[in-house]
Amino acid sequence: QVQLVESGGGLVQPGGSLRLSCAASGTIFRIYTMGWYRQAPGKPRELVATITTGGSTNYVDSVKGRFTISRDNAKNTVDLQMNSLKPEDTAVYYCNADIQDSRSYSYLTYWGRGTQVTVSS
Repeated sequence: QVQLVESGGGLVQPGGSLRLSCAASGTIFRIYTMGWYRQAPGKPRELVATITTGGSTNYVDSVKGRFTISRDNAKNTVDLQMNSLKPEDTAVYYCNADIQDSRSYSYLTYWGRGTQVTVSS
């Protein structure tokens, strides 16, 4: 009943920029914390950034100053602006959100299917 869909991934040169978007849809009562995770080949998934309903943010040290997470509560979307991209940023990026279902009132964590980001010359 609830779905997250990422978009905006692709191939970019080192030093370039990319903006990822994630839209939540379905039987949503309220969305709480939203975030972005990534998984590089041969490595475990790691948290990239999170943002609370009120707009408080947290970032993994490796992306501080380069990435910016934001959300639009009216549209149920969360974005990740990525600047000064490095080859080590290459990964599948996943959107996630803690959501309370409007029908069942269950509180669960949802995940998107991921979008590929490749940083290479």
